[in-house]
Amino acid sequence: MGLAELLHEITTAPIEKRAITNLNVLNEAYDYGSAFSRGMRVELGKFVVLFISGTASIDDHGRTLYVGDLRSQVRRTYDNITALLESEGATWKDIVRTTCYLRDIERDYQAFNEERTQLYREQRLNPVPASTGIQAILCRPDLLVEIEAIAIFQKPSPQE
Repeated sequence: MGLAELLHEITTAPIEKRAITNLNVLNEAYDYGSAFSRGMRVELGKFVVLFISGTASIDDHGRTLYVGDLRSQVRRTYDNITALLESEGATWKDIVRTTCYLRDIERDYQAFNEERTQLYREQRLNPVPASTGIQAILCRPDLLVEIEAIAIFQKPSPQE
């Protein structure tokens, strides 16, 4: 597909959007009083963009897991993002950007980055996603990390 065709596809296709979730690993945020979707799927013709909301070490009942253990919280957060991606037919190879919020970036960044690097190696990502790390007060005092992600991929053609 040439650039002109791509631009035509994007500018003339209807925009479809819907909330995404994976109830096997995460409940809906509004179940515990938060007003946001776990993510949004936006379809632009042949292209899909997933906007994954800030995701943390939360279980399918909305409980925080691994209180006080940054590395385990990071891994659970990545597992939750992986499950959201899989529910929409995407993988980590489709991720183009992450925003990583750490409660204490000076204390935790090195360990966080080691876990992130390990995940990216396991996923064989090349190139790795663009990313920003930010120190932030998170929505719960027992959360040490929260990650947002954006994925972009082409919908499979009907014959695939």
